[in-house]
Amino acid sequence: MSTRQQQAREDARPEVHARPGRFEADAVMGVVAREWILYGQSWRATTFAAVVEPTLYLLCFGFGMGALVGTLAGYSYIDFLGTGIVAVSVLFQSMMPAVINTFIKRRFLHTYEGILAAPVDVRELVTGEALWLAMRSGVYGCVPLLVAMGFGLRPGPGMLLVPFIAFLAGFAFALFGIWISAVITSVRSMDYVFSGLFTPLFLVAGTFFPLTGLPGWVQNAAMVNPLYHAVELIRGAVFGGLGAGQALVHVGVLLGFIVLMWFLAGFQMRRRVVS
Repeated sequence: MSTRQQQAREDARPEVHARPGRFEADAVMGVVAREWILYGQSWRATTFAAVVEPTLYLLCFGFGMGALVGTLAGYSYIDFLGTGIVAVSVLFQSMMPAVINTFIKRRFLHTYEGILAAPVDVRELVTGEALWLAMRSGVYGCVPLLVAMGFGLRPGPGMLLVPFIAFLAGFAFALFGIWISAVITSVRSMDYVFSGLFTPLFLVAGTFFPLTGLPGWVQNAAMVNPLYHAVELIRGAVFGGLGAGQALVHVGVLLGFIVLMWFLAGFQMRRRVVS
């Protein structure tokens, strides 16, 4: 591409203006509405993955490992695994698209430049993107629970809380992913993210096995893992036995993580798109 063509492309991009201090619900919901319309073009593939993945996990790990393990923490292994996979599904449905899709829209498609040329601020954009992923996670996060019920998990009234927990955790991880997408500078950087961060997140969270058998430093590290707190809330809702004080601690950690990531994601995205 010639220098003149490159300059023409730069001139054709929408001019982005910072609007510090602005935050309106209408703008946030406008971003959500845009994602909903685009979702209509890909819902079949998304739903297919949301159903097939937990089913394969439960078939392979639940019956394979379950035959060797028997029970864990007082529950059958397939029940223990099924509730853990709910949290893993939320992570996959929120953080992964937040990292990949957001990076592509910012770096290659220049989607955000067009959105921010409208009366939308960066924080409204970030909030809308994360809110959409959280809503999607709240729905698809319940799919593994339904699959686990097909494998013998007993339904209970506490399961009605799972969509709300999935939404809260999904919002947290979506903001986390958006922040990461604004930090990395190339597609190759995603290898570090998914191998060095994404994988440890769901392995050291009590999803596939209890943390009690792990070294003390690993257990301490899990205490700052937001996914661990999501897993504990989900299992507490499904099985009961989680005290009010413990539940408040887990919710508090997720809320604190949301606040931190909201500020970091907005700040870093503003640097990338506006500055």
